[in-house]
Amino acid sequence: MTADWRHARVAEIRTLINTAAPGVVEEAKWKKASNPDGVPTFSLDGLICTVETYKAKVKVTFAKGASLPDPTGLFIPTTGGTRRAIDTVEDDDLDADAFVAIVQAAVALNQS
Repeated sequence: MTADWRHARVAEIRTLINTAAPGVVEEAKWKKASNPDGVPTFSLDGLICTVETYKAKVKVTFAKGASLPDPTGLFIPTTGGTRRAIDTVEDDDLDADAFVAIVQAAVALNQS
């Protein structure tokens, strides 16, 4: 990952996750030649989410996203499945309070 807007966005997301879920464990998984740094994953009593960078977006995928509340509509529309994702592009302003609430709900679900 280069030091561009995506790097800053991942840092912002990392900070929000750590704020929302003290004690969260971050690991890099799925390392490969095309992505030697791997995919950051965040867990606390189970997987919370992964953070992936693409050319035009940063995607945060919540493992149990379909079971999480999303009153402000951060998740992208999806049909079926267990996971749900939040996509952000360069000029987006991520709603920090709503994002933190989703992370906290994910941790609560893992702990239930």
